[in-house]
Amino acid sequence: MSKTTYLSPREAASHLGLSASTLAKHRITGTGPRFFKLGGLVKYRADDLNEWARERLFRSTTEYIEKARA
Repeated sequence: MSKTTYLSPREAASHLGLSASTLAKHRITGTGPRFFKLGGLVKYRADDLNEWARERLFRSTTEYIEKARA
């Protein structure tokens, strides 16, 4: 059984190459990676961050535009 890694918002933002405020905006608007609250603290699972990033991989701008229109 593998151990799940939990990250703070600051650690998660660094992991994704984003600022903490950008990640917070994604959390507020519902466009960011999955998160949960534990004792009032926001936490992210590393697997969820990686999945969210993978969903945003594109081979071309055309592919990006087509997905945005869908």
